[in-house]
Amino acid sequence: MAKIIIFTEQNQYFYVYIFIALLKLKNMKEISLVELENRFQEKVDAEVRIEPNDWMPEEYRRTLIRQISQHAHSEVVGMLPEGNWITRAPNLRRKAVLLAKVQDEAGHGLYLYSAVETLGADRESTIDDLHSGKAKYSSIFNYPTPTWADMGAIGWLVDGAAIMNQVPLCRCSYGPYARAMVRVCKEESFHQRQGFEIITVLAQGTPEQKAMAQDALNRFWWPALMMFGPNDDESKHSKQSMKWKIKRLSNDDLRQQFVDVTVPQAELIGLTIPDPDLKWNKETGHYEFGAINWDEFWQVVEGNGPCNHDRIKARREAKENGMWVREAALAHAEKRAARKTA
Repeated sequence: MAKIIIFTEQNQYFYVYIFIALLKLKNMKEISLVELENRFQEKVDAEVRIEPNDWMPEEYRRTLIRQISQHAHSEVVGMLPEGNWITRAPNLRRKAVLLAKVQDEAGHGLYLYSAVETLGADRESTIDDLHSGKAKYSSIFNYPTPTWADMGAIGWLVDGAAIMNQVPLCRCSYGPYARAMVRVCKEESFHQRQGFEIITVLAQGTPEQKAMAQDALNRFWWPALMMFGPNDDESKHSKQSMKWKIKRLSNDDLRQQFVDVTVPQAELIGLTIPDPDLKWNKETGHYEFGAINWDEFWQVVEGNGPCNHDRIKARREAKENGMWVREAALAHAEKRAARKTA
């Protein structure tokens, strides 16, 4: 039963005292949170890495879980279009190199899922979010790869854009993410060179091969620019992420760097960037490029791209078909642990 408090002349001062004490306690907690946030930001501003056991704002933790898990999903889903070409690569050398690249992408996903677990997230839950459509991954992997030249375009353009995006992440304020990115970027650099070599060989080959390379560039150029995310004034996460030094450069700055680096590479091998508005600005020292079709970008992000359904279906089936392997491995580990304690 609820106790009814009756205020009398004798006890009213006691309850007023209790009320004031509770108010002070509440204010102390609020001040304490503000102080913690200020100290956290001072640490970030001083370039001191944040580690898993350090205090961090809850929104910082959620932002990292979202970003790192989506990064991991992108690495794993990115294996699908390339894995489809391993058996169809033109020679044994190309098969071996592509196989090594796909294995690297699997390793990148492993590093990143491990990093997200240091934030208290459950790996399987983040994967289930991918399968349900709740979590996103890079929009670029929702485009088809019908020709061998697409393997070159993915390595040259997609991995090139990834490097541009990820090298600054080696200086991310969160330690486990930054350290994982050091190895990832080294391997992505190899992937980019492998892709550029494929495109170069095709561009210098027969007229049909050059046409194939140009077609791949035509189809992947604009989706590659979309990889950097929406324009800065439309990006809801960028400003805070840059304040926390999760990311160091804005979407538009990274996209501009990519264009400035990639256009001369295309010119070097005799290919044409599919942008009639592309031109060099001597005053700014940068290329000016045409408008990006953001309607297409958001359609793909929302699950309506050419390959969204197939990519998620493949990942769901991989988990379901591989369940027996995980169950057997867990059972074996439990038996070994039981024998040690016996």
